[in-house]
Amino acid sequence: MGGEGGGVLADWIVGLGEHNGYIAQTTSVPGVAQRTGATIYYVELFPEELASQASKRPILALMPTPGDVDIVLASELMEAGRAVQRGFVTPDRTTLISSTHRVYSIAEKSAMGDGRVDSNELIAHAGKAAKRYVKFDMALAAEANGSVISAVLFGALAGTGVLPFGRAAFEATIERGGVGVKPSLRAFGASYATTQATEEPVESTPGVRPVQWTVQEPKLMHLLERVRLEHPADLHGTVVEGVRRMIDYQDVTYARLYLDRLQALTASVGKTELALLRETARYLALWMSYEDTIRVADLKTRSSRFERVRDEVRATDKQQLAIKEFMHPRIEEICETLPAPIGRWLMKPHAVHRLIRRFTTSGRVITTSSLRGFLLLWSVSRMRGMRRTTLRFKLEDARIKEWLDEVQRAAAHNPLLALELAQCQRLVKGYSDTHARGLANYRRVMNAVKAEGARMAPATLRDLRDAALADEHGKALDKALARHALV
Repeated sequence: MGGEGGGVLADWIVGLGEHNGYIAQTTSVPGVAQRTGATIYYVELFPEELASQASKRPILALMPTPGDVDIVLASELMEAGRAVQRGFVTPDRTTLISSTHRVYSIAEKSAMGDGRVDSNELIAHAGKAAKRYVKFDMALAAEANGSVISAVLFGALAGTGVLPFGRAAFEATIERGGVGVKPSLRAFGASYATTQATEEPVESTPGVRPVQWTVQEPKLMHLLERVRLEHPADLHGTVVEGVRRMIDYQDVTYARLYLDRLQALTASVGKTELALLRETARYLALWMSYEDTIRVADLKTRSSRFERVRDEVRATDKQQLAIKEFMHPRIEEICETLPAPIGRWLMKPHAVHRLIRRFTTSGRVITTSSLRGFLLLWSVSRMRGMRRTTLRFKLEDARIKEWLDEVQRAAAHNPLLALELAQCQRLVKGYSDTHARGLANYRRVMNAVKAEGARMAPATLRDLRDAALADEHGKALDKALARHALV
């Protein structure tokens, strides 16, 4: 609206794009909705690299088209409602960013009774209409920092990660403007922090136990000391839980490798990127303890599992309990449990491969409560000592390194993108067919990330990841890739 710096905000977005390799265009359509008039500023950005590759200049639109808008910024709640009413906000693609304060319209103020529109209803409708809705009192934030609402909207835009630019690029744009830089940067920073805090909360690690800093084993004490010195206090619980998991999964040396990998990322991005470090620590621990046949056999033969099953079925001490496991190991699981050279040989199509495949076409029932069934799985679980030589370990270790490299590379220019990359590990889980389908979706998402590079917006990556999680068979991911023109 008039006097709130809408033109400055539009120019900032254009300058942000042009200084980061994008062709940009802005138009404005004045209106007289309320007060001194509301104006629609429309901006389009297009990667200059893609235009050069095609040897063509893009034809950019002069006006927004309903159903074809990626981001809507509204400086007041009723303006957000008008954008929804005009069809500019759609649940399949639009990120809506608006202030929740109200500047009452003439119709509201001139009504005979209380003509005010219910703000809660406006917020509810906007939330349903948008794919993602970021909202807080931006007028209050602007006043508190001695600035105008345009700087607050710009900070909220940066905080959502919906554009493929890091925070530093946004701040450099404000500095290039040269007018009111200090208050604008203050308002920008406050808004950025508020947007981060009001985003959907990062999933916490369930069951994190209190940190016990004193242990008897010298090797373990050394690991805990590393956690204390190398990581911020807010991460200690998560990282120590990861160390516990590595020891339970493999050994102390494996836990040391876990800390080495985390320390490399911390040294690269600094200790201030708490959300990125926490999520990487969490998902790295999950990935390094992937569920191979050795892990599955170990978990199924633990005494704690037998006790848990007895409790669940309420079996008394005088009752016998039979536990039958349905196992369906594919030839891939057999090959991956063998030493890498043998496993790779067996994976190739030859007579031995075909013979073993014949015996893996149907599942088997193993009674782990019987001596024979228990010893069978227990013997597999004892192969933990040779896990590092297995084909599966070699494959997963390479994937983990590639994932960490991508996270670290993205963190250098856009920590929000790196955070979304860290959370992509969620796609790789389980074992057998579930793992194969998740890995296939993960590869497709990562291929899109590599193809887009720095052009990838964090919100775009989140959309791809959510689509892959919604449908492990990849149909939802097909639609998401097509929607973002990444096919």
